[in-house]
Amino acid sequence: MAKYRKLGRTSSQRKALLRGQVTSLLVNGKIVTTEAKAKEVRKIAEGIIASAVKEMNNFDEVTVQAKVARKDADGKRVKEVKDGKKVTVYDTVDKTIKKDQPSRLHARRQMLKVLYPVSEVVSQKKRKSLNVPNYIFEEVAPKYVGRNGGYTRIVKIGQRKGDGALEVLLELI
Repeated sequence: MAKYRKLGRTSSQRKALLRGQVTSLLVNGKIVTTEAKAKEVRKIAEGIIASAVKEMNNFDEVTVQAKVARKDADGKRVKEVKDGKKVTVYDTVDKTIKKDQPSRLHARRQMLKVLYPVSEVVSQKKRKSLNVPNYIFEEVAPKYVGRNGGYTRIVKIGQRKGDGALEVLLELI
């Protein structure tokens, strides 16, 4: 018996397809696909969510000093002249950051192996990059803290018009 479905594709095409669908599922909450693809995506997504739930609170909060550019009322950097050159003025501030424990860092890197980078459209000209592992740790994992597996649901929709393939809705519960 095979350990996975080949989906009629080469290994690189299959990996790219599954990575894209897993990323879409975790970011959007649901996708419509064929039954065979949904069952493969489910395996990968549930593993990612399970590791995120396990490592959700495994971090230290550390206070660090950082140099931040001083800004004026318009949000532009303040510059002053030193030795005939315009130089940006920096202020030192204390920031609290989350520092991952080694096991959470490993989980984050395993997620990054599977998930594609995602950018959200803020306006017509601006796009904002979404840190998908942070999103999973902070938004998705807290929903499933008391749950032991079964993070996704497959709902059969019907047959696709073009080729008659059984379509399903794969969604996070």
